[in-house]
Amino acid sequence: MEYAVIAAVVAGAVQNLLESSDDDSSDDEDFIYCFGNRAGQNIIPRIENYVETTVFRMTDETFKSHFRMRRDTFEFLINLLGPDLQKQSAQYGRHPISVEKQLLLSIWTFATPDSYRSVCDRFDVGKATAWRTIWKVVKSIYNYLPVYIKWPTPEEARITSNYVYQRYGFPNVLGAVDGTHIKIAQPKEYHASYINRKGFHSIQTQLVCDHKLKFIHAYCGEAGSVHDARVFRLSHLQDYCTAEYFPDDTHLLGDKAYSIQPCIMVPYRNNGNMSRECIQYNMIHSSSRMMIERANGLLKGRFRSLLDKLPFKRTDLIPYYVITCCILHNICILRDDLIEIPILVNHEIPTFDVDVEVNNAIKVAGMNKREQIKFFINNL
Repeated sequence: MEYAVIAAVVAGAVQNLLESSDDDSSDDEDFIYCFGNRAGQNIIPRIENYVETTVFRMTDETFKSHFRMRRDTFEFLINLLGPDLQKQSAQYGRHPISVEKQLLLSIWTFATPDSYRSVCDRFDVGKATAWRTIWKVVKSIYNYLPVYIKWPTPEEARITSNYVYQRYGFPNVLGAVDGTHIKIAQPKEYHASYINRKGFHSIQTQLVCDHKLKFIHAYCGEAGSVHDARVFRLSHLQDYCTAEYFPDDTHLLGDKAYSIQPCIMVPYRNNGNMSRECIQYNMIHSSSRMMIERANGLLKGRFRSLLDKLPFKRTDLIPYYVITCCILHNICILRDDLIEIPILVNHEIPTFDVDVEVNNAIKVAGMNKREQIKFFINNL
């Protein structure tokens, strides 16, 4: 229900944006100015009929290397999104381009750090056309948020729990949670609040994944200065911390940025005198939690624009772009469309131990549960 409401909101927001924009709109100019100033300013001659003469002749291997997905996954997206994209093109009626070209242009934008100018030249379209195309595709994909990013069923939770326990030795794991910072251009308003502890502007994204590296919850939009523990509360994930969503005494694994509670197991603080049992617990916890690091690395390795500074000053639109990439990530995983990427070393913003916004009784219950798990791990 929560995702369905959000999807409806973004559909309306993006539609209003598209309907109100024209070639001279300030939104277009902001986007074009910022996107046009990404890395790579060399003037590139336009490529005529790139889609028709080059893309459709690519080998499957070359296609996947360029667009970060198999050709059959792309064809699946054409069938999934085609009717809506055709409807939108007819509605706005500005020299509509084919559904295939709309989707190829957008996926290329998601998947590469290419400058906006380079994207326009490659696909032989004007700047405003490319801008509208990307946001029409974002809107269309975002409508599928509740279909492709959803909380696991009890059976799915058991499968993840069994997998993690058998492979790493940590019991009752439903998934892992972590935050990541998405670099952005300096926003027009409240820009100081978007400066994180490393000194650059960013937007927080919180991701929860299962053992397949599929996202089961995704939240994006808080300013870079907001702490992970507060993002957790604002994401409404705290509201999920009930037996209905965490059956069979399951829990998420989080790092020290999160407050311990029965639904989130975190490592013991290292005060310099940890016991052997605590060290063993932390080691197994870290190995088990690595799946969220891998999922985040796979997301950014596939959609490499997320590794670069996103070129939008409209901070209200950035979350939809990021979550759209998460939806595509899940579609690829569900279709066994994997890519080989190196495991990215985590250079995220350093976190600090916190005790934030958790009822003391809940915290004590979480600490007691962790003690039981520590005993279990050390007595296998």
